[in-house]
Parts: sequence; C-alpha cells; structure tokens
Amino acid sequence: NRVRNFFYKLESALLQNIRLPIAAKLILTFLAIIVFSSLVFTLLGAQIISNLITLEAQDRVRNDLNTARMIYANNLQHVQQTAEFTAARTFLVDILKGGLTEEHLAELRRFKTDEELDFLTVTDARGTVVLRVNNPQAAGDDQSAQDLIAAVLRAAQPVSRTVILPADELRRESEALAGQAYFKFIDTPLARPRAETEQTSGMALMSAAPVFDKDENLIGVVYAGVLLNRNYKIVDEVKRTVFQDEVYKNRDIGTATIFQDDVRISTNVHNLDGSRAIGTRIAADVYETVVLKGEMYLGRAYVVNDWYIAAYEPIRDYKGEIIGILYVGILEQKYTDIKNRTMQVFLAITLAVSLFSIAIAMYISRRISMTAGALAKASKQLADGNLDVKVERSSNDEFGDLADTFNFMTRALRERDEKLKEFAKKKIMESERLALIGQLSANVAHELNNPLQGIVTYSNLLLEGESCSEESRSNAHKIVVQANRCRDIIRGLLDFSRHKNPDKTLCSVNTLLRGCVSLVERQTIFHNIKIVMRLDEQDPVAFIDPSQVERVFLNLIINAADAMQEGGGRLTLTTFLNRERDCVEITVQDTGHGISEENMDKIFDPFFTTKETGHGVGLGLAISYGIIKEHNGSIRVESVPGKGTTFTVAFPLGKMNVGLQND
Repeated sequence: NRVRNFFYKLESALLQNIRLPIAAKLILTFLAIIVFSSLVFTLLGAQIISNLITLEAQDRVRNDLNTARMIYANNLQHVQQTAEFTAARTFLVDILKGGLTEEHLAELRRFKTDEELDFLTVTDARGTVVLRVNNPQAAGDDQSAQDLIAAVLRAAQPVSRTVILPADELRRESEALAGQAYFKFIDTPLARPRAETEQTSGMALMSAAPVFDKDENLIGVVYAGVLLNRNYKIVDEVKRTVFQDEVYKNRDIGTATIFQDDVRISTNVHNLDGSRAIGTRIAADVYETVVLKGEMYLGRAYVVNDWYIAAYEPIRDYKGEIIGILYVGILEQKYTDIKNRTMQVFLAITLAVSLFSIAIAMYISRRISMTAGALAKASKQLADGNLDVKVERSSNDEFGDLADTFNFMTRALRERDEKLKEFAKKKIMESERLALIGQLSANVAHELNNPLQGIVTYSNLLLEGESCSEESRSNAHKIVVQANRCRDIIRGLLDFSRHKNPDKTLCSVNTLLRGCVSLVERQTIFHNIKIVMRLDEQDPVAFIDPSQVERVFLNLIINAADAMQEGGGRLTLTTFLNRERDCVEITVQDTGHGISEENMDKIFDPFFTTKETGHGVGLGLAISYGIIKEHNGSIRVESVPGKGTTFTVAFPLGKMNVGLQND
C-alpha cells in the first residue's frame, strides 16, 4: 500500500497538471518503477552480498583460530614431552645426588638443542636449582614459589602452561634470553594509552615434570621451556598450515600473532618497510574485549597498518589469568575486492534487465497509446455526431473488449437516435393534432353550448308542464339527462383546452382538505363509506391555487368513492410534512376494486375511463395531472387489484413551512 501510494503521489505531482501523451506518461511511470525497484534491489543486494561475504570470512577466520590454537597446544605439549623425557633419564638421579659430570652436561645441552628448547633446568625436592643447562654456574636459587614447580612438588604430576618470566629469571638462564625478551614499544595507530615504553619480561611455553628415584620417591623437578618473544616458529607454522603462504597483491593474505599483554612478541604481520611488526601493540577496542572482558573478538580490526577480518582469543596462565592473546587474521582487501567485483556484476545484470524492461515498457506503452488514441479519436467523432464511427479490435484484452463495447455503444446510440427521431416526429404530430383538436373542441363546444342550453331549458319546461303525458315526460327526462351529459362533456373539453395559470397563495393543506370532505360527505355515494382523516399536526402550508387544488382533491375523493360504491369501504386521507424533500404529501387511499396493471399507464390520458356510460368522461385525472404539474408538484399511484388504490400528491412547501423547518 505504501509503494502504491508513493507512485500515486509521484504521478499526481509530476504528471497530473502536465499535458503529456499517454505513452509518455506510461513510459515515465514504468521508468520510475524500474529505477526505484533497481535502486532498492541494488541496495538490498549489496547489503546481502556484503553480509554473506563478511560472514563467510568470519567463519573462515574462526576455523583458522581453532587450527592456530591446536598448533599452539601441540608446541606446548612438545615442551611437556621433552620435560617428561628428561625427568626419566637415569643419570638425573646422579646429578641430584651431586654426581654431575661433563658428559651429563654435554648430553643435556645436546638434547636441549635437538628439541629446540630455550632453557632446561633441574631442581631438588625443595625447589632449589641444582643445574641450569644454559648457565651451570647460576644454581642454588629457590624456584619453589614458581606456579608450575610448586604444582609438581605438590601433586608429583607433570604440568605445562604459558608463563611470564621476569627479566632477572631470564638473565639467570642467559643474557641472550633476556635480550630476546626485551621490547621497546613502537607507536601503533588505535592502540590504548600506556605509560610504559618498554617490556623486559618474557612469555614462554613451560613444562615441569617430577623426578623419581628407584624407590619412586620424588627427589626433584625438571622444567623446560621455549621463549615466545621473537620466536616465529608457531606463527609461521600457522601461516603455512592455515593460509598456505597465500599472497594477494604482493601481500600475505593471512597472518598470525602472539601477544604478551598488548605487545606483539611473535608475528608475521609486517610493517610498511617489510620487517616484522614486533613491538607494535593491539588496538584498544580489541584489548578491551579480549583482555579486560575475557571474550573472543571476531570481526573487523585494524592491524598495524591495514584492516583485517580477525579473530582473537586470550592466553591464560596456570592461575587462569590472561597474560596474552592468540590472533589470526585475513586481509580484508581481498574480500572488499570480491564484494566490489560481485557488485559490478550485479549492477551490470541489473542495468541490462532495466534496459530490457524499459524496451518492453516502451513497446507496451506504444501499443496501449495507439489503441487509446484510436478510441479517443473515435470518441471525438462520436461527440461531433458521427454515429457511424467504428473502432477495429486490435488485441485480445481489455482494450479489445473496450473497442467491442464502443462499437456496441455506437450501434445502440444510432438505433436510439433513430427511435428518438421517430418518437419525436410522432409526438410532434400528436401535439399538433392535439392542439388542433383542442382548438376545434373549444370552437365546437362554444358553438354547441348555446343550442344545448336551449334543449335543456325547453326540456325542463316540458317536464314542468301539466299537460305532458307520462310517456312524453319520460322522454323529456331522458333528453335532459343526455343534454346535461353533453354539457358536462363540453365543459370538460373547455377546461382541458384552456391554459389557465394558477393564482398561487399560501394555503393550509389541512383546511383545504377538510373543506373538500365537507362538500361531498353528505352525498349519496358516501353513505356506506367511512372517511378517516390523518392530518399532520404541524398544519403544513403550501404555495398553491386553492380553487384548482380543491378540484384535484375533489376529483380524487369522488373517484375513490366511485371505486367503493357497490359495497362501501374506507377512505383514508393523510397529510404529511416531508422535511427531507421539502414538500407536503397528501395521500388518498381507498379499499375499492383497484386498477389493473394494463390500465395503470392510461389513467392520466384524456377521455380514458373505466366507469359506466353516463358516470364520467375521463377528463378528471387528466385535468388534475395538469394542475399538479403547473404547481411543480408530483403524483404517483399504487394499486393492488381487489384491495384498493393509493394516490399520493406532493406540493412544494410554502415559505412558512420553510421557516419553521429552518428554525
């Protein structure tokens, strides 16, 4: 709905007040839809592609970190195995009992070199150093407080962990190890502020194993270790194993690093000059997550001088305290280029599809425009009066249906036009004939009125004469009746032919209706009829000619009485102030024989009557209809044969009622 409303508002704002061909509007609308859809799909596609590639890189680097952890653990296990093997040497008992020889020292030095150990030391059962292979003269110091040695003396089981060795301990082993552990910090972008400028301690893989005599008594401890500072064996092994030394744009795609606290002590991340970036420091946000919070960091990270998709996890000592970080990372540039290439392909496909869609839209728009233009041209010709115009059906769709409908409409209009012409011609002829008949009727009526008056007068004189026989009296009476009937016919013809404008005035409809009832209720035909009057209490006032409207009411009342004369019945007279239509409605309802369906359309025709001869000439309703129309009123009839008829007359309200209504 929002998209539909957007395009509707766009069309209204851009096209509604501009005179453009329908083809141009359709093309612009299609173009807006295509551009909008392409933009949305491109943005969504770019986001989806970026997310998928990023997730793929993160999954890979997470797996790479697992591999790096295994390599790190394998190296620590190797140190433990060397310590355990040394502790099992039989001559070590002689050394602990004071029997150190040059052959023993040479053997231990050869073994340390072959196993790539940085230090190998023997203590007695109290933790006092008996022999340092690197520096035999530095003996006699107490190592029982060192975590791993204390654990072995306590449990008589070998233990291996990553440890931090202070500078003085490294010097006891050798000055070379102390120098290898020393770092002067190098300024690194995004690193956390730190007051220190150098680091003297070292981080080592260390293992301690118990020494037993032949009676299985603990007589000493052997501890061995590998200093990680400036030792690139582990990180390069990770790089070879995990990343297989893959290069992207002359740069290593994958890197690994071991941190002591936040300082790189072993890494294959390079500075811009190509040297290893040892002494540089980790980004502050990564340090906070890994060291301070103790959580793994997985995501985008700035490493020395570039962005990587990286994974970091803490390295803990024997007590579980975080002393360093293990890192692997993949150069982000490769994935950025993959995203860019994918987006270029995606955009090229989108552009090609858009151009293809535009071509189709132009073709469809042109076809629609041609069909719509043909319909518009035909409609203009039809409006100019050409009813023979025709539109060819050019497609099997709504436009084809519209063309068929248009052609059907023109045929219908042509047939209706012919019928209207014929009807109008007929009505004109009838009007002329009625006008001629009316004029002739008026003249004939005027000429016949005087002789009829004489016939009626002399017939009455014959009836009053005493010498008139009974037979002559009967004949004279028939002459009077027929002469009076002729006079009524002539009077009706005169009234129907005359056009008399109503003399309107404000008049109470209730009062006028009561007066009509009082005039007829004592006549013979009303003796068996019950008259019920339901007059509106608001006494509606209409702007009418009282004498003419009284004639209408009398005509309707007498007709109702005639319809109920045989067995009597009930005549209901109702007035109602209809405020919705601003009129007063008068209802005359009888319970007579009703009007048949075939006579309903003829009751207002002149000289149409269903009464017996001598009881009407069929001009009453025709005259009433004319009076009502002269008053801008209306009359409607409802009848059920055998149950009765209802006439409803409506006249516009007078000013008094309008004022009351507004009040």
